Amino acid sequence: QVQLVESGGGLVQPGGSLRLSCAASGSSISSFTMGWYRQAPGKQRELVATISTGGSTDYADSVKGRFTISRDNAKNTVYLQMNSLKPEDTAVYYCNAKRWGYVRWGQGTQVTVSS
Repeated sequence: QVQLVESGGGLVQPGGSLRLSCAASGSSISSFTMGWYRQAPGKQRELVATISTGGSTDYADSVKGRFTISRDNAKNTVYLQMNSLKPEDTAVYYCNAKRWGYVRWGQGTQVTVSS
């Protein structure tokens, strides 16, 4: 049992930056593949980035070079650093933990990129 709580969302201007945090409790994240997903209004949820237990990362093409996913197992927290934000990045961002057949989602945090 792992519980995930996202934070760090908010309103930011185009070109700005935000850092999202996903704080886990109930279990260590060290054995989980962690990910960030997002869902914009009227659209399906999509993968943003993942990081494996070994630290390898993968990104959606739309965010490559702008977003960075990282994990701090000692703090039991996963981060998503978002730079050069664009209006199309506006969405609810969800944290995800996966291990074998077990998948857990956070409640989401709203990111709005607007001038």
